[in-house]
Amino acid sequence: MTNTTIPANIDGETIRFATGSCSLGLILAATSKDGLCAVLFGDESGELVRDLRNRFPHAGLIESDHEASQALAQIVDFIESPTQELGLALDPRGTPFQQRVWKALRDVPAGDTVSYGEIAKRIGQPGSAKDVAEACSANAIAVAIPCHRVVRADGSISGYRWGVRRKRALLAREAA
Repeated sequence: MTNTTIPANIDGETIRFATGSCSLGLILAATSKDGLCAVLFGDESGELVRDLRNRFPHAGLIESDHEASQALAQIVDFIESPTQELGLALDPRGTPFQQRVWKALRDVPAGDTVSYGEIAKRIGQPGSAKDVAEACSANAIAVAIPCHRVVRADGSISGYRWGVRRKRALLAREAA
């Protein structure tokens, strides 16, 4: 990777990112001053950078930063050994409802799954399973906020922002 800066820094925020590959395909990790703000999967690096730009349209983006590269390495290690502790500060961006969903997801242990309805109950919003599903699809920090651990009420695998194939692979690793 070359070290490039993509300007558009209206609010003074800088997002540092690195891309690489893992057993699940291409991956991008991005950090803000507060922690890991994005982990994205994709099939081509340009697609990953566009996704990052869409999520942080006013931030200046710096590619191949040392800090982001270290975060990427930790994420890749975590993907390969999901029972270890990630140990990175997170900077999730979302509505208060999304924040509650994502916090509840971080409490689901590796190797376990939970239904959308169960997460809705855990956050005190029974009946909001569809909203929980939307919060999962809005999550920008794959794996670290484990939306892949959410399944349908009957236990079957449902959609995943980064593809059902990746979701199945993550769940299989965690179950092993």
